[in-house]
Amino acid sequence: MNAMFDAARVILSLVFLFYASWSDWKEREVSNKVWIVFAPIAFALTIVQFMVYDQPLLLNYALSFALTSAMAVALFYTGAFGGADAKALMCIALALPSPIYIIPKVTLFLPIYPFTVFSNAVLLAALAAVYAILRNFLWKLRNNTELFVGLDNESVWRKIVVLMTGYKVEPVELERKPHLYPLEDVTVKEDGESERVLLTVPNDETRETIVARVISARKEGKIQNGIWVTPGLPMLTFITAGLIFALFLGDLVWIILRFFLIPR
Repeated sequence: MNAMFDAARVILSLVFLFYASWSDWKEREVSNKVWIVFAPIAFALTIVQFMVYDQPLLLNYALSFALTSAMAVALFYTGAFGGADAKALMCIALALPSPIYIIPKVTLFLPIYPFTVFSNAVLLAALAAVYAILRNFLWKLRNNTELFVGLDNESVWRKIVVLMTGYKVEPVELERKPHLYPLEDVTVKEDGESERVLLTVPNDETRETIVARVISARKEGKIQNGIWVTPGLPMLTFITAGLIFALFLGDLVWIILRFFLIPR
């Protein structure tokens, strides 16, 4: 019966996270109804299981939820996480506060399971940089031109950040795909001349204003080789993948560190 509770909590988490990831991917937002339903069911399953089968785990449950919530709120208020991402982590803490293994003897570094899910998600999200770099390399080959034409005044580090987080498209794509955020803008200098500048952090509040300026600059012939954009990573997808990897492999970061640092 104890194993059935474990299975129920895992299935519950995956079902809600898969739906939330799909919604985040399609709409770039997740209804609060997902978390309103997910959280109490997760809490009920976990609290009943621990009270019946392992009461000492209740203290660990409270600690895991408190620490995970503190981390999620901090990430949200620093702008590193969206509201749905923070709520997803807190719901995972309610459903899976301590490790559950699909495959025995997985590698874990921290006993607080949501931290493992989070570290896995961050690592997987970082791999998206590989896709961005490859796409930009292919764009350069296909168009036989430099990637940063018209952006000669930008610093090398800003170019590196944009190269790893975005790719180039025609400005009209920004009008058709609202999930794309411009990573460059057009400003007017003191002498009245316009200048293209890179944006290392997409700003949702000014997106439409920036898009309008970019489209106008394109029509005026001031942009002729595409502009830099970022799709805005759907972090919930990586959180879901992070949980799946945690269930089957454990802590990916710790596995990599052990591979390189511990002699075999």
